[in-house]
Amino acid sequence: MGSVRNILFVMCDQLRADHLGAAGHPHLKTPNLDALARRGVRFDRAYVQSGVCGPSRMSFYTGRYMFSHGATWNRVPLSVRERTIGDYLRPTGMRVALAGKTHVLPDTDGLARYGIEGGSALAALLREGGFESLDRYDGHSRPGRESGYPAYLAAHGYGGDDPWNDWVISAEAPDGRIVSGWQMRNARLAARVAEPHSETAYMTDQAIAFVEAQGDRPWFLHLSYVKPHWPYMAPAPYHAMYGPEDCLPLNRDQGELIEPHPVVTAYRGHEEARNFAREAVARTVRPTYMGLVAQIDAHVGRLTATLERLGRLDDTLIVFTADHGDFLGDHWLGEKEIFYDEAVRVPLIVVDPDQRADGSRGRVERRLVEAIDLLPTFLETVGAEGAPHLLEGRSLLPLLRGPAPVTWREAAFSELDYAFRQARVTLGRQPAECRAWMVRTDRWKYVDWLGFRPQLFDLETDPQERVDLGQSPAHRPIRAEMRDRLWEWARERRLRTTLSDAEVRQRTARHKEHGIFFGVW
Repeated sequence: MGSVRNILFVMCDQLRADHLGAAGHPHLKTPNLDALARRGVRFDRAYVQSGVCGPSRMSFYTGRYMFSHGATWNRVPLSVRERTIGDYLRPTGMRVALAGKTHVLPDTDGLARYGIEGGSALAALLREGGFESLDRYDGHSRPGRESGYPAYLAAHGYGGDDPWNDWVISAEAPDGRIVSGWQMRNARLAARVAEPHSETAYMTDQAIAFVEAQGDRPWFLHLSYVKPHWPYMAPAPYHAMYGPEDCLPLNRDQGELIEPHPVVTAYRGHEEARNFAREAVARTVRPTYMGLVAQIDAHVGRLTATLERLGRLDDTLIVFTADHGDFLGDHWLGEKEIFYDEAVRVPLIVVDPDQRADGSRGRVERRLVEAIDLLPTFLETVGAEGAPHLLEGRSLLPLLRGPAPVTWREAAFSELDYAFRQARVTLGRQPAECRAWMVRTDRWKYVDWLGFRPQLFDLETDPQERVDLGQSPAHRPIRAEMRDRLWEWARERRLRTTLSDAEVRQRTARHKEHGIFFGVW
């Protein structure tokens, strides 16, 4: 083991924290990810800053909470003013590259106001969230010109105008019909695409080619898989690797449907939730979801084997995580977003090759950590300059290398803007009224819904979050305490973004030096 020269940042899309062998899943086999957990630290209570793809990723990339960076939904651009991973690491000489998904939407208004030409290298970086794009592929729809995947499919004999729809997310039914992966009833069928040509395999190929070509030059690679996010369709043999008997029990009961929270009720009215409320749907989708996770594990194994062959395991920090989870029918919900652990708690494994981390290898860390902690960790690892007046997370290196801090954060936070969802219309809300905040401590989880009653869960007696204490008279003091925590946190947000604290100190009480003598008698 040696010092860190490179960083491999692997992110999955919509992967639950409980769907790893190392996390205790009784049937799902993830030997390569389990091996990473043995070589590093698995953070058991890692929370994302939003349970939605885009805003969660922008928090990973900026080190800032969702309402701080302002990209609050998938359709909301990230401001060109926000600094991202590449802005911090590129000055160190690292090549900062992307293979896969970012969900970054270009800030076309900002580019125009700053006079940044659309075809310039700077504009290209800003469109990609500060990454040099090896192959940008956000998944979930036909790949655009920014990805080489359509041409790759065509070159391997997958015909038609849209091979992604026709082969990657389609299957052949027993009667010979071609059916779509958009319909969850088809999730147990094998995708028409061969496994070596699937999305996960293709993006891993791009990552392997990158690290092989880099040689001894330092690099940061964001390998961002689009799975196990829907469409829930896996290539053979992963489509049939697991059955309903291998799945975790559904985390829901009838009590959750008695006087439920109004916003949760509105979400349960969404089509995906209505379908996942049927047990047959969950039993059809969940085994394929597990197969997609197993496929990711196999390809992570390919990549780590490449790093070992190249001698890069000894100088590469490896991070494996996800942007959020997936309800898969738990709590009578589909998709993600709402603040149950199935949506906002994610897997996080960090492998630090530095010898100072030897004492933490194989440890399961129970302290609360957040997605925004990763960027400060990257910066400290390679000695890059940060921006304390912008970054809202804290480096995880003390938890990896020691000495372990005497104090650590007492709470984790997450945010939601559901203005773009049908729930807003159902509830008769205006876009600015669709906001919510979560604070989670060691024992309690509290959710503050703008314009609605709060939610409260006792994670000690109710770890499955089935009993909402948001209206319990006996828990009024706890709710007040948790609301105070939210207010204290809100007051500490990094909102002065144009001047650092050092610059503020330098400019403090200097008015007389500038010929300004107010208040003199």
